[in-house]
Amino acid sequence: MSLTEEVAMAANTPATGARALDQDSFDGHLRKFSENAPILEYSQQFRREGYVKLPGLVPTDLFAEVTDEVNDLLAQHARRIDIELKETGNSPRKMRTVSAADIVRDSGLIPAIYDSASIREVLGQIAQADVLPCPWDGEKYVIIRQDQPGDTHGWHWGDFSYTLIWIIEAPGPEVGGMLQCVPHTNWDKQNPRVHEYLQKHPIRTYANATGDLYFLRSDTTLHRTIPLSKPATRIILNTCWASAADVARPATHETMDAMFSS
Repeated sequence: MSLTEEVAMAANTPATGARALDQDSFDGHLRKFSENAPILEYSQQFRREGYVKLPGLVPTDLFAEVTDEVNDLLAQHARRIDIELKETGNSPRKMRTVSAADIVRDSGLIPAIYDSASIREVLGQIAQADVLPCPWDGEKYVIIRQDQPGDTHGWHWGDFSYTLIWIIEAPGPEVGGMLQCVPHTNWDKQNPRVHEYLQKHPIRTYANATGDLYFLRSDTTLHRTIPLSKPATRIILNTCWASAADVARPATHETMDAMFSS
């Protein structure tokens, strides 16, 4: 069964998670965020760097609920992968993962946040473009845990334009796990040119702490996490959205299929 079929089947099964989203409260919080946050500064950094941290985007109590949900899902569904992907220059993926199918099956909260029009509107203000639901269900949301020396999400791009990362848990930057980015690059799956980009362009490095959220222009920002140097824990919830151009063009999903195929 393909990942798309698994997600579709899970979507037709009621989620067992007890946590639910208070949509009115979330909408109100995002309205206040949009009115009070330095949206123009965020947008300018996003365009320059392909990355911007968004403090206060999500209420602290809701982030705590999502953290509990993510940890429950990891306990139920995490599977270990240790692979290299030719589409990204044989870069490694060493981590534990939870698929979109497992999330939609056993979480009501995470899909409800993802489906909120309010969060897409705020992200669209920062992107200065329409931020649309991902047309491929398998990449709407995934969970990644790194906890062993050498664990990394190696150099890669995303199949779709926009990604909001929830830092559920992060180690200190001295042990690895920091994000590195090379913005304004292009992904050719037949000739990824990763090492050429790394030689020719500056690499920006960002330390993100537990409780942070950051917005990434994932299709044109080559990025990775620095490998862990010792046992430590880095857990993220990755939520992905599309641009209008993404929705209009056909896409393939070799790297995600490789990461989540049984």
